[in-house]
Amino acid sequence: MLKTTHPAPESRLLKKDSLYRQLKDALFIAIGVVMASIGLKGFLLPNGFFDGGAMGMSLLLEMLTPVNLSLLIIMVNIPFILLGAKQVSVPFAIKSTLAIFGLALLVHYIEVPAITADKLLIAVFGGFFLGSGIGFAIRGGAVIDGTEVLAISVSRKSSLTVGDFITVFNVCLFIVAAIFVDIETAMYSMLTYFSASKTVDFIINGVEEYLGVMIMSPHNEDIKQMISFDLGRGVTVLKSDGGYGAKAQELPDRKVLFCVITRLEVTRLLSEVNKIDPSAFVIQYPIKDTKGGMIKKRPLH
Repeated sequence: MLKTTHPAPESRLLKKDSLYRQLKDALFIAIGVVMASIGLKGFLLPNGFFDGGAMGMSLLLEMLTPVNLSLLIIMVNIPFILLGAKQVSVPFAIKSTLAIFGLALLVHYIEVPAITADKLLIAVFGGFFLGSGIGFAIRGGAVIDGTEVLAISVSRKSSLTVGDFITVFNVCLFIVAAIFVDIETAMYSMLTYFSASKTVDFIINGVEEYLGVMIMSPHNEDIKQMISFDLGRGVTVLKSDGGYGAKAQELPDRKVLFCVITRLEVTRLLSEVNKIDPSAFVIQYPIKDTKGGMIKKRPLH
């Protein structure tokens, strides 16, 4: 008699988690494509404004050439997608291809009435919707603006950081716009880019930024108990050697406490540490993202 085999519970959970993640990514990408198309059709295109990055290049070429914007969005981003397949992953490139084609189709076929004629509102809210679209697409594991993929590639082969390259790229783009279009449009478009970039940061990172905090104090046990039980956050104890001064000789084996909190929690943490040991040495530094552990979750996670 043949025995029927059933998939292990762990395997079923992994498949379920994978399906949930794929659906969530697809939803984020779809929201991103819709938001970006609203920003383009409802704000930027009717008023001749543009953004930075690959999208800004597409909009600028649309002003200077007779080529349709939908086609330009695809043409400009194809090299970035191919680079992304090599630098990031093939699934990333596939998702990005679908997102960019979806955006091109919406821009071509969907009509959105011009929402306002006020140039300041166009720049701010056009950037907001476009930045939201880019941010949600990134949250879904794709891009609809491939400049960062190129920036990562350049940073690996030169002394430029990703941020440096993006800044240089956009400065050149806005200079070209000022020469071939006009200075006022270029200035408003810089405001659009600023609004879009801040919105992307907000969508990706949330309201609260993660901070890594390292605490050195002879009262480390009391501080550890406070972080664990009063704040309800995880804490890691690192062993260290003192390296300077008389205390390094007196206490050669020290303990360093490390925890990850949000920026909104840091004031309370420092206040509680100060109550236990006013002379404690505390180091703070930003962290892009975290996974797992006893960490306060950001919005959209």
